[in-house]
Amino acid sequence: MSDTHIPLPERLRPRDLSEIIGQDHLLGENAPLRQMIDQGHLPSIIFWGPPGVGKTTIALLLAQAVDRPFISLSALNTGVKELREVIAESGDLLNLTPVVFIDEIHRFNKSQQDALLNAVEKGKITLIGATTENPSFEVNSALLSRCQVYTLNSLDAEAIQTLLNKAIQSDQFLKERFIQIEEYDALIQFAAGDARKALNLIDLIASTFEADIENIVSNAIVVKVAQQNIARYDKSGEQHYDVVSAFIKSIRGSDPDATLYWMARMLKGGEDPVFIARRMLIAASEDIGNSNPNALLLAGECFRSVQAVGMPEARIILGQTAVYLATSPKSNSTYLAINRALELAEKTANLPVPLHLRNAPTKLMKQQGYGVDYHYPHNFPEHFVLQEYLPPELKGTKLYESARNKREVEAERLQQRRWQQEQQQQ
Repeated sequence: MSDTHIPLPERLRPRDLSEIIGQDHLLGENAPLRQMIDQGHLPSIIFWGPPGVGKTTIALLLAQAVDRPFISLSALNTGVKELREVIAESGDLLNLTPVVFIDEIHRFNKSQQDALLNAVEKGKITLIGATTENPSFEVNSALLSRCQVYTLNSLDAEAIQTLLNKAIQSDQFLKERFIQIEEYDALIQFAAGDARKALNLIDLIASTFEADIENIVSNAIVVKVAQQNIARYDKSGEQHYDVVSAFIKSIRGSDPDATLYWMARMLKGGEDPVFIARRMLIAASEDIGNSNPNALLLAGECFRSVQAVGMPEARIILGQTAVYLATSPKSNSTYLAINRALELAEKTANLPVPLHLRNAPTKLMKQQGYGVDYHYPHNFPEHFVLQEYLPPELKGTKLYESARNKREVEAERLQQRRWQQEQQQQ
């Protein structure tokens, strides 16, 4: 019997790139990574994708394919000192540039990323970073510019089904249970595109079966086993999205106590504090908007501060910002307005810009009427003059409707006074 204390995903970890299920856009015939390996070339890479899609495994197999030493580190427990020691030791590897794999590279702060940058620039290491977050936001631009970024996709239903069938046919422990999967729907749903989840779930189900008899896997059995063992907070699963949703809705509903509670649930569950700060940045604009523009400024500073200081101190900054947002006046007027504007723009993209609003950098353009009859507002009292800014076909269209809060009402009154006075004078 196999050593079943080793998790099934580890027991079935692919030993060759050809064994990878999914990611054909990167590893299939004539795909980018396949071509690199065929040429014996491996640049520094950032893998961006959800959990359980093979980032770590592919990194290891890429290093093996080009006969390079492989060093695996986690951003969660690797500091600048340890990072520099690894880079210094890489010089003793007999001219073989090591592949240094950094899991959750988005959790590295600026000084850690700078340490990597120097090593990558000088060719001391080939970096492969893995991140579940958009690297454009989480990896500094200098390091990002020296890496190829490849997106890994969640496994689709067909890939999950293939993976499960391979598992029950090849793993010794599962083979002894004579498993027949009668229904795949629940397995696919609970896996949510994550190979690791799919394998752990079928392993868990198999542990409830007796050996040497036929065992049928149905949707009902999957649901029963999964619900009994589901984690209270899985930062990559459905519960993650439920708690995040409750957090945002508590901010929107002006309940600071509930806001702090759901935030604490996320932090206790191991959620990335930068993710929480980013969600508050969105809420500050979507749910508060121009009723209190300072909310967006504070949320932006919170986002930068959390990146700079990290946990556990970041919890204080997150808490302060969360309470501020929850107790702030609320408005979604600009959120609604930009959505209306985008919808209108899609329908009317063929309308030309009125001549008086066009730029006229050349004599010919001026002769054609570009910029003619444009009134420069700063040449008029109160820096305002009545003129039409929309295409004639959209004259009178109203996209922005102010919410009934003090600041927006005051701005609305000023707008009404400006436009009504001018209309009366004409």
